[in-house]
Amino acid sequence: MSRGHARHYEGHHGLSVFGKDLVRRCSAHCELCDAQGVKLSVFEVPPVLTEPDYDHCIMICDTCQKQIMRPRLIDHNHWRCLNNSIWSEVTPVKMLSVAMLRYINQQHAWPGALLEQVYLDADEESWVEQIEIC
Repeated sequence: MSRGHARHYEGHHGLSVFGKDLVRRCSAHCELCDAQGVKLSVFEVPPVLTEPDYDHCIMICDTCQKQIMRPRLIDHNHWRCLNNSIWSEVTPVKMLSVAMLRYINQQHAWPGALLEQVYLDADEESWVEQIEIC
């Protein structure tokens, strides 16, 4: 993620407003890797809006968050979990899953077959293109 996104993300204390609703939605599991029994944090899926938006927020574990925020630390095998989350009915989960798979696919072949199966409408494709992982 860009440094600007990280600064903006850290400054959004209003995200906790959604915390209870997000925990209910995710059943206290990481919405990306499905980890349970771990600390979860609210994560805004870019593009980050001026005001916190429930429809751009997901709950993720520290492992996923650290790797998203510092892509050089990515353990590509951890992200095989996206095989499930890419089919999520929660749009921001699906969008971030596709973006992560596209990023990993630049260096590893395994995401390619999964990406070929995914259908994105024009709005979803536009959203994924705005998620910068660098």
